[in-house]
Amino acid sequence: MTDHSNDPGAVTFDPKSLTFNEAGLVPAIAQDAGTDEVLMLAWMNAESIVRTLETGRVTYWSRSRKDFWIKGETSGHIQELVELRVDCDRDCLLVLVRQTGPACHTGRRSCFYTGVREGLEVSLSDPV
Repeated sequence: MTDHSNDPGAVTFDPKSLTFNEAGLVPAIAQDAGTDEVLMLAWMNAESIVRTLETGRVTYWSRSRKDFWIKGETSGHIQELVELRVDCDRDCLLVLVRQTGPACHTGRRSCFYTGVREGLEVSLSDPV
């Protein structure tokens, strides 16, 4: 990541400045930093954001397991943080990553592999 410590407009980031939903979560869109491909959407809480920034390994909050989920911890398909971006309303994150292997649990590069064309769902990619 680029050092912006000398940027006169830079302010210290505080995850508490974000607008979280009633469950204390904010949506996070993962995008490949090299190709701009949208890979997935997951959820983060304030602690998972802090962990991501501290370790450089993207950490989400699993709503089903109610626990932290370090992307790739079991699959090896890690997401290395390149940059974290906050949207204008401060209620959504864009996580630019270096993705190792597929991002989707189906084995596809992206979770967005189903297109709707002329009213029909079509598969846009196969598992890698």
